Amino acid sequence: MLATKIRHALAPCSLATWPTPLEEHPALARALDLQALWLKREDLMGGNKVRGLEFLLSTAPARSVVVTIGGTGSTHCLATARHARARGLRTAVALFPQAETDASRTVESATAATADRMFRASRLWTFPWTVVRAWRAAHHLGPGKPRWIAGGGAEPRAVIGHLLAALELAHQLPAPPDTIVVPLGTGGTAAGVALGIAWLGWSTQVIGVRVAPRIAANRWRTLRLARGAAALLRRAGVEFSVPHAAIKLQVVDAMGRGYGHPTPAGESARALAAEHGLHLDPTYGAKAFSFFMRRADVTVQRAVFWHTFAWP
Repeated sequence: MLATKIRHALAPCSLATWPTPLEEHPALARALDLQALWLKREDLMGGNKVRGLEFLLSTAPARSVVVTIGGTGSTHCLATARHARARGLRTAVALFPQAETDASRTVESATAATADRMFRASRLWTFPWTVVRAWRAAHHLGPGKPRWIAGGGAEPRAVIGHLLAALELAHQLPAPPDTIVVPLGTGGTAAGVALGIAWLGWSTQVIGVRVAPRIAANRWRTLRLARGAAALLRRAGVEFSVPHAAIKLQVVDAMGRGYGHPTPAGESARALAAEHGLHLDPTYGAKAFSFFMRRADVTVQRAVFWHTFAWP
């Protein structure tokens, strides 16, 4: 079994219980004029970032310090701080300002209470200096050189965690869906899903709904992460052959006027989802879910929605 071989070769740590549930929502599907809709409940295990952190934190030496970055509402920074602390590691995080919402304020407050050091830039143009401050502080928090984790955990090693999530679908679905919808921020989750679907040989269309600036959230960068993860597996001795052309991703834009800013389409989607018991955040989930309400150019009948946001 591929998942077992991957875990044996790369030895990730254990931060949650897998697989995450796949829930069918027929009433919500009817409201969206879909034949079937499933939710991949990554939120129930602490959010999608936990999968990547299992692979990233496993390589951090004991008592070392982890440095990472994100927006003030970054669930990646919060998850990193929480799980690093649970493993006896320390964290220094640098945050850039984003639009304030109830969700972002809640996440920022939780991060401040969990990270060993948190630095918040007052303006985007001061953020590089904020990162330097976090890196310097990390040198005083523990022995050895600090361990850097890219924003959003967007590294090939972390992508493998999301590949495993995609492989779970083969055991959870009666047949391949025609569409999988994933929020597209730094790209790690979408890269892993696209890579997994390619390995399964499904004709499923993976839709990455862009919720972050194009410099970070784009098709080229996401596919590069996927190819990097595939190469890492081969170097680790795992037989993993997927042609580059088989890894497919369609990107649609839903960011609106800026990262973290709620959009009218996203808020409409969030309201509809709430009527059916689905709680979405305005930065990722709501904007990604709005795809189902404005899919004029895409035929969708049987879809999976990647529910990534875990409320603190």
